Amino acid sequence: MKWTKFTLETTTEAVDFVSDMLNDLGIVGIEVSDNVPITEEEKKRLFIDILPELKEDDGSANVSFYVDTEEDVEDLLSNVKEGLKELSEFIKVGSGNITITETEDKDWINNWKEFFKPFRVDDTIVIKPTWEELTDRKEEDLIIEIDPGTSFGTGAHETTKLCIVGLKQYMKQDFVILDAGTGSGILSIIAKKLGAKEVLGIDIDPNATNSAMENAKVNKLPLQMDNLSFVTGNIIEDDGVRTQIGKEKYDMVVANILADVIIPLSDVIGENLKPGGIFISSGIINTKEAAVREAIEKNHFKILEVNKMGDWVSFVAEK
Repeated sequence: MKWTKFTLETTTEAVDFVSDMLNDLGIVGIEVSDNVPITEEEKKRLFIDILPELKEDDGSANVSFYVDTEEDVEDLLSNVKEGLKELSEFIKVGSGNITITETEDKDWINNWKEFFKPFRVDDTIVIKPTWEELTDRKEEDLIIEIDPGTSFGTGAHETTKLCIVGLKQYMKQDFVILDAGTGSGILSIIAKKLGAKEVLGIDIDPNATNSAMENAKVNKLPLQMDNLSFVTGNIIEDDGVRTQIGKEKYDMVVANILADVIIPLSDVIGENLKPGGIFISSGIINTKEAAVREAIEKNHFKILEVNKMGDWVSFVAEK
């Protein structure tokens, strides 16, 4: 099957109205393209440290949507144009020009899965997507099955590998561990499979929390508060959350996020660590290594080790 792609030229201020209008016409799954800079709150939810350079925001935006080529689109386009006309009475909708192209049928949501294959983190830890078969398993292998969904964390990225290496090196089997910014739950699952006594994963995104829970079930790990659990909350900005999850409770905190989040996290996470507890942070682009180092040391941590992989840096520190 092929699809017809319609790209509608509009303005950033009209995007939400145009989207609602298209939704009312039965059109779902739209794409919005603009040059609006992301907010600080949005940046906190992204798991990248280098943002793409955008052109200057001139107020323009494109809204794209797809229709089956076998459908009669004349009535649809007529309704879209009528909707734009109505919107233009109270908001600037831009030119309203619609460009039409044809595209091959693809599963846009799941298409990326063909590039996620089983791989080894080290000699014994193997990360495997839930939809792939493992053909070269060794008897001593620790197999972690992951379906990240919309959450960060397949284990393939250097930042996650750095966290896994540090976790494996410093963890002891009686450890109570906090996974800050758990994403897909991969670090929590590995910690539990390595023998941690108790693991709690926390994330500000409820979708990530749900993804982590599903991945725990896939790996046959029971979800229990005194064993392995996942919660949604902001440990940086909410002292109540930090109190709820436990002050001076954790032997280790792992945080694979990004530098601009690790810096404020280092200011508060000591409250949750036991004296002598280990804080492993990753997701730090090398250009921000000095800033993160300064924050960690200022917040009464002793840096034990600095590990690097590609352009990424991970700190292992002790409270």
